[in-house]
Amino acid sequence: MVSELANKRDYYEVLGVKKDATDAELKKAYRKMAVKYHPDQNPGDKDAEEKFKEVNEAYEVLSDSQKRAQYDQFGHAAFEQGGMGGGGGFYSGQGFDMGDLGDIFGSMFGFGGFGGGAKRNGPRRGKDVNVSIQLTFEEAVFGCKKEISIAIYDECETCHGTGAKAGSHPESCPTCHGTGQERVMQQSMFGSVTSVRTCSKCGGTGKVVKDPCNTCHGSGKVATKKTLEVSIPMGIDDDQSFALRGMGDAGTNGGPSGDVIVMVTVRPSEVFQRDGYDVWVTVPITYSQAVLGDSVTVPSIDGKVEYTVPEGTQSGTTFRLRGKGIQYLNGRGRGDMYVKCEVEIPKKLNKAQRDALKKFEGTLKEENYEKRKGFFKKLKDMFA
Repeated sequence: MVSELANKRDYYEVLGVKKDATDAELKKAYRKMAVKYHPDQNPGDKDAEEKFKEVNEAYEVLSDSQKRAQYDQFGHAAFEQGGMGGGGGFYSGQGFDMGDLGDIFGSMFGFGGFGGGAKRNGPRRGKDVNVSIQLTFEEAVFGCKKEISIAIYDECETCHGTGAKAGSHPESCPTCHGTGQERVMQQSMFGSVTSVRTCSKCGGTGKVVKDPCNTCHGSGKVATKKTLEVSIPMGIDDDQSFALRGMGDAGTNGGPSGDVIVMVTVRPSEVFQRDGYDVWVTVPITYSQAVLGDSVTVPSIDGKVEYTVPEGTQSGTTFRLRGKGIQYLNGRGRGDMYVKCEVEIPKKLNKAQRDALKKFEGTLKEENYEKRKGFFKKLKDMFA
């Protein structure tokens, strides 16, 4: 066991973040690593598959504030059976009012507090399973159906989750007498202190299986791979997630199953830029269109739209088309579309074109250039 713990990589190192990383930084790092090592992106690559599992394990711990605190204090040992992080809490001492010292010992030894821990042998919810999915811009905007593959611990169909062979039943644990907890005496600076922690014999279930099921070997659960069809809601954005309720790991002692948390990554569009539910698009227009005004074809998420560019449009001018953006996730309305005009200056003019342009320029006056006129007036005032 010691050698296994020694070989395990630090969870922060696995995700490539610092130990003071925020929840947002952890999530961003997880998404990046999950996409990089996802089995769909690396078919047949066992090394990538192991790293994907490692990344999920690291994020499962560090994304949970309680588990993260235990890991920061005790490392991987916090989650091994009988480890420091599995304790329930101090409940008595010699000659002290231990209630006032609960927080101190809780932070020192990883126990919940004085007075006994919560019962662990009742129904417990199964773990959530995280899965990443990558969408195109269009799939995120309009919604779609996708298939995802998940690996979960499902209830054993042979023993129906009891862990016992047919004709037998789990029995009360002889170590904890069915409570799921055991008391351990420890020496501290204050003398002998009795702590309560998860039973090392039954793992907190309060039951032991003497004649285990041949399928699940007494665990009551079996590793299963499933393929699910997922309905992606319209308007979902990059770095958002949604839950498939009850599709995660099976619960313990009759507890409900966990959820599958689908974390979404959206590939950027080559044409559109997204800002929440608003859509931006840059449209190149010619010099003459900018000067004289014209009707131009503008791409939108609904198809082509004709828009009239007014006379004298400057490069960088942005127009707003209300209600032409992305539908809100709640279905109530849509965002807007912003069209940014970019005046493209012609290149490689021939002699006739250059002469015509110079002749045209010669007909213009200072009044035709508002910005130029204002600029030179400021310069004149500055150096007057």
